[in-house]
This record gives sequence, structure tokens and C-alpha cells, in this order.
Amino acid sequence: MTETKITEQDLKELRAAYEKNPTNAILERTVTQNGIGNVSYDETATEKLNPVFSVEVKTGKVSNQKQSGRCWMFALLNTLKHQFGAKYNVKDFELSQNYLFFWDKIERANIFYDRIVNTADKPLDDRTVQYFLEVGPGADGGQWAMAVALVQKYGVVPTTAFSETNVSESTGDLKAILNYKLRNDAFKLRNMVKDGVSEEDIHDAREQMLAEVYKIAAYSLGVPPKTFDFEYRDDNDNYHIDRDLTPKAFYEKYLSDADLDDYVVLSNSPDKEYDKMYRLSAQENVVDGRKIEFLNLPMEDLKNVAIAQLKDGQAVWFANDIARQSDRKKGFLAENLYHYDELFDVDLSMSKKERLQYHEANVSHATALTGVDLVDDKPTKWKVENSWGSKNGVNGYFIMDDGWMNEYVYEIVINKKYLSNDKIALLSQSPVELAPWDSLE
Repeated sequence: MTETKITEQDLKELRAAYEKNPTNAILERTVTQNGIGNVSYDETATEKLNPVFSVEVKTGKVSNQKQSGRCWMFALLNTLKHQFGAKYNVKDFELSQNYLFFWDKIERANIFYDRIVNTADKPLDDRTVQYFLEVGPGADGGQWAMAVALVQKYGVVPTTAFSETNVSESTGDLKAILNYKLRNDAFKLRNMVKDGVSEEDIHDAREQMLAEVYKIAAYSLGVPPKTFDFEYRDDNDNYHIDRDLTPKAFYEKYLSDADLDDYVVLSNSPDKEYDKMYRLSAQENVVDGRKIEFLNLPMEDLKNVAIAQLKDGQAVWFANDIARQSDRKKGFLAENLYHYDELFDVDLSMSKKERLQYHEANVSHATALTGVDLVDDKPTKWKVENSWGSKNGVNGYFIMDDGWMNEYVYEIVINKKYLSNDKIALLSQSPVELAPWDSLE
């Protein structure tokens, strides 16, 4: 095993080499006073990112997830609300994110208990067991299919029927409490299995644990309505009311045009074989709910079908690594926005495949494509509806250059009708099961 100790002589040589170049002292003063991001920022990368697009979905005000990790949920509900707005002439309609968030807490706890009991025969340091414990069973983050599973089981409601709370807008305390409780429950369940406790007693213990999670969620988020009255004015000031709707009835009546079973997730994960189906069951949140599956394709295929869907007036859910090469305040996503390699004179070149393989890529955020600018039928920039409120970007919308799309977008959600017949045939494959800690998790 290699063990390389840094000696006093090594330190002298490192300092001497640094001081030999007078430019280093200038850059040291510049960076320490102004910061790495400001010094490496390239304004020229944003010159062509003007907020004008040849193809654009009609949208309204952006939503705001605030201090929470619910972007995946916001992005799906944003695509649904645009379809409602177009059909019923209500530009700034909003669906309740808190409603789905409540049920996600319950379902995620339930499936976590299953996973703990089903792996109780494995040692505690088993990598899969450690994954379930480490990733945070009370976490906020998720996938498109997880949001779909919740919508299909519980329906949706407008924000007027179930509004945000102090906790839903700042979820850190709730996440910490649920992580603590669920890990404590995992400790108890594993010991019960180890001690040979009957399945009936384990089931009863689980039921009590789940009741406690329900109580925590209800205190924090409120109790979701069983029925509600849907009352609104459209953009022509016409009054509408629909009484005594259940959340599922509301979804089926007003949003059934968007049959979520018609939509599929396309991934661009070049660390995996293309034209293959993959599944990430370790992240699924609802027992017998929508499976987390991806059809892995080259990026050009993703862009072509995204453009087709946008041309038909439908937004496109997509997952990305928002922290890379981005200016949150101005709303710029540009492939070469920051030149860290030039600033420090180091080689930072890695392909998308290599970044995924070496954990330098992260599927960290979900948003919606709502426009694209085509020049000679080729995309140059994309309009992104974010969920960070209107004070970021251009009234909450970001502008993404096509190079950023290539490098930092990993998944999009598309209606199957935009796929070619040969790609549709690939959907019938038995998916390859991915490890819980896969790069797409």
C-alpha cells in the first residue's frame, strides 16, 4: 500500500515553486479579495442568452419551493398546471405541493420499514443497509416517477384547498426529526427480527410507528382534505365553482388530459449502455406505485423529442445539475460560464461519462423546459421554469445554452407519442436493475 509522507523539504519546494512565479501573488490578492466565482466568471458566455425564444409554452408566475428539496414535485405540478391553465384560461393557477409532500412523508416511511425488515438478515455494515440509513429516510428529494406515484394514488388539490405551511417552506427541522425517528425505528425493527419476534407483532409495531409518522406530518403540514370546493375566476373574470370534490376526482376531471402513464423518462447517462431500460427501485416511494425507470439514449435523441413536445405547447420535466456553471441571481446556465481551469492553470477536463463514473456529476435539481430557440432548426438556448421564486433569473425563469444542456442535463420526461417506433419498442425491455447508489440516484 502506498503511503506518501509530506516532508519539510517538500513544503519548502512547494512554496519556492509558488513564489517563483510573480503572477501568483497578483492572482492571490485578486481571488482572496473578490472570490473564485467572481474572478473566473466570463461575461461573454452570456451574450447570446437573451430571453427570446422561437418556441415557447404560455406560462404564468413561477412557484417557489423556498427552503425545501421538493423541486421534483414542483416540476411535475408545474407541467400539470400549465395544461390546466391553457384549457380553462387560468394563467396563474397553482396546485398544492404541500398536499403531495404530506403523502410522500407517509409513503416514504412505509416503504422504508419494508426495506429495513427485508434486509434485517444482512449485517448492519452491508452497503445496501447503509444506503437506506445514510441517504436520509426523511429526505425531501425525489424522482419524477415518485411524484407520479403520489398523484396517481392520492390525486391533487389546488393550493386554495391545502396551502403551504411554515414547515413545508423550510423543511430542515422536519427532515431531521423524521431521519432520527425512522433510524430509531429501523434499530427497533432489526432487533425484533433478530430476536425472532412474530410477523404479527412486527406488523403491529410498524403500524404504531407509521401512526407516529402521520402525527408528525400532520402537526407540521396539516391534515389533507378529503373533499373541497373548487372556486376560481378565469382570466376573463368569469366565476366558477365545483363543490365537494375529492382530490382524485379533481385530478380525473380537470387534469385527465395528461395521462401520466403515457409519459416516460429518457436519460442521458453515458456511463451506461444506450438503448437500454434501467430501473432504480431503491428510490421508489410507494409500494406498487410507479416504477423509477429510464430509457437511456444519446442527448440528441432527448433534445429532438423535447423540441417536439414544446412545439405542441407542453412543458418538459427535466433533471439536471443546477449548481454547475450557473448564475442563480441572473438565471444563466452556460457551459463555459466559469473558467476555473484557466484561473488556476490546472487541467479540469472530464467528459460527462467520466464525471458520472467518478462522482463529479450529481442529479441535483428538477425543473421544466418551457421554451427553445431554434436557429436553422438547431437549438441554441432553452427557457427553464425554475421553482426558486421570481427574484432569481428573469422573473424566475432561467436561460440555458445548448452546451449546458449537453453537459448537465440527465433526464427528461416525454409523452411516448413523440418517440420513434424503434424507441417505443425498447420500452418493453426488462430493465436492468441499478444499484441504490448509482449515479442517477
